Amino acid sequence: MRAFPILALTFALMASALSANVSAEPRALPLYRVIVNPSNPTVALDRSFLEDAFLKKISHWPSDQVIRPVDLESGSRTRRAFSEYVLRRAVDAVKGYWQQRIFSGRDVPPPELDTDDDVIKYVLKYEGAVGYVSGAAELNGTKVVTVR
Repeated sequence: MRAFPILALTFALMASALSANVSAEPRALPLYRVIVNPSNPTVALDRSFLEDAFLKKISHWPSDQVIRPVDLESGSRTRRAFSEYVLRRAVDAVKGYWQQRIFSGRDVPPPELDTDDDVIKYVLKYEGAVGYVSGAAELNGTKVVTVR
């Protein structure tokens, strides 16, 4: 008869451990995170605002600070995800957009940087900067904003 309470306790502990493991599954990292300089008061941005900022259809934040967008290099998976979800264009289509703008003398594209760390340094250097990095990037003091 003593074995029954011990067995019941053993099964209860095993069930508890199993349920703890199920809830402790790691979350998938986001494909990209949009970051701004920590001095920027913005906490959330509309997707359309970001699109206009990266295509330089607008040039100032609501605070009147100049917007300084920065891209990752064109072969980056993070850039591809950002371009498709935020700009709603493939990277090649964005490059075509900029070729037309350059040819007509209207504007130049945002700088293209090689790594997440380079984008983070740029965003920290310029108060009006906005960029994006991979979900795994160390943010080093930049501020993540929500995209609506």
